[in-house]
Amino acid sequence: MSFWEYLSTRHQQLLTDAFQHVSAVFQCMVIATVLGVVIGVVSYRSGWGGSLAITSTATILTIPSLAAIGLLIPLVGLGVAPTVITLTLYGLLPIVRNSIVGLRGVDPSLVDAATGIGMSRLARLCRVELPLAWPPILTGIRVATQMLMGIAAIAAYASGPGLGNEIFRGIASLGSANAINQVLAGTLGIVILALIFDAAYVLLGRLTIPRGIRA
Repeated sequence: MSFWEYLSTRHQQLLTDAFQHVSAVFQCMVIATVLGVVIGVVSYRSGWGGSLAITSTATILTIPSLAAIGLLIPLVGLGVAPTVITLTLYGLLPIVRNSIVGLRGVDPSLVDAATGIGMSRLARLCRVELPLAWPPILTGIRVATQMLMGIAAIAAYASGPGLGNEIFRGIASLGSANAINQVLAGTLGIVILALIFDAAYVLLGRLTIPRGIRA
């Protein structure tokens, strides 16, 4: 069976796996973005605090993703739980680092001006600092998403959702008629989804970042 014939006969299952892959990555990115920005906001004013936040999240990336999922299985079981925990933790570093860099890069004179007109610290953060730090934060989100698209495939090891199941089934049946087709379909699917996500972030940047800041 050719690759195109395989796609035509398995398109329904592939679409289901692709939807589950997108859903898992998207939901984990939302959680990682909220946590990462909060960590950045809490730590960016302190030199040691920022270093601790970046070092801690960077340390997570030194753990092989397969090992991380394997260690979580005895604690939370198989399926969605180890997938969500692993993807969320792995997505933190680019967001935390870029949040800290972006917030520290805001022009102090703008913050002083906001203070001078009576803005509270929370108002300055929400209306001045975070909007100006948004471009690097969005870049961190883009990088994290590209990482998680690939890492999410490993979730199939713990019976997690996504196109990784197609890849693992192909690897487990190497030598059979459709093994290569399965691996290729899962891999190309993840690449295509990653490109779609990245294009969506480019559009989001154009819609949310003023032209003057982009320049």
